[in-house]
Amino acid sequence: MGEKTLTRMDLAEAVFRDVGLSRHESAQLVESVLEHVSDALVRGEQVKISSFGTFSVRDKNERIGRNPKTGQEVPIKPRRVLSFRPSHLMKERVAAGNKQ
Repeated sequence: MGEKTLTRMDLAEAVFRDVGLSRHESAQLVESVLEHVSDALVRGEQVKISSFGTFSVRDKNERIGRNPKTGQEVPIKPRRVLSFRPSHLMKERVAAGNKQ
């Protein structure tokens, strides 16, 4: 499997090619979409993108963990975590990509 990473600039370039906006406008559009998604997640809202997946924030309670090296019990503080659940279409598309 390749080590290629899709970046903001790659997304902006794709918008530039496919939509026809200028490079600057394409970069602004990508930034705006990512900012809206981030702001909604910070507010604790779910972000559902049809045929792609759902981003959500979960609150995890404090719990006791264990240092794997020493076996010593360590408290893990409560925290908020971001989770992503892909849509069935996305799962199928990714699985089909593995068969090539």
